[in-house]
Amino acid sequence: MQKAYHLDKQALLASGIQENDRISKYLNKLDQLHQQFIHEMNPTYGPLITAKALFDWLWIKKPARYAPHRYFRLHHVIDSQLSKDIIAVGNCLGLTLLYNCLLQRLGIDAQALYVENAFGIGPHVLTILKAGELLVDIENILPDGFGYKGHLNDPSRTKWGDKELVADIYHSQGNEWYEKGDYNEALKNYDMAIKLNPRYEKARLNRAIVLDRIGMEENSSTSTRKTKN
Repeated sequence: MQKAYHLDKQALLASGIQENDRISKYLNKLDQLHQQFIHEMNPTYGPLITAKALFDWLWIKKPARYAPHRYFRLHHVIDSQLSKDIIAVGNCLGLTLLYNCLLQRLGIDAQALYVENAFGIGPHVLTILKAGELLVDIENILPDGFGYKGHLNDPSRTKWGDKELVADIYHSQGNEWYEKGDYNEALKNYDMAIKLNPRYEKARLNRAIVLDRIGMEENSSTSTRKTKN
């Protein structure tokens, strides 16, 4: 029997939260957000109306919640959502992770959608929900993004499950390490992204680039040693 894949815990692990007590701490914070929503909104309708109520509630609590270069790691996003300060909560990945984790606590099966070039900016993720035979796009970066139709005709639309969404955390971390010049750490994260999502072409491309960089550095180091000798 295949073990259940828990998005919240796996996203925390991917985000670098490894200790059991810290994992429990952030799972409890998610529970706190869930219970706060239930207490304040008392959702008693079907999944789609409840999902819309949660979406609106998150925006009411943090109206300036999106920033393109803000947090993508789940624990940072949770802390930002709970913070009393007026700060952005996360980027598209971070907001999608938070929303999907809370939806799952409400018993609502949420998935993610990946598009290659959204809003002319680049790769992008959002939430999708099944409503009967239809899929509803939920654009977490826009306050009126529930039922967003701007990506419906995008040929790059790719449906992601929980594993693929967690893979994007590793991919984003790989990009961070690459920008810092730590190519070995970047490679480790790209490898994890590909392990969880073997069809993630962007991660495969970036892995090839970082391997090329590592090879160039090794060749340069070899040439330097030969010159000194």
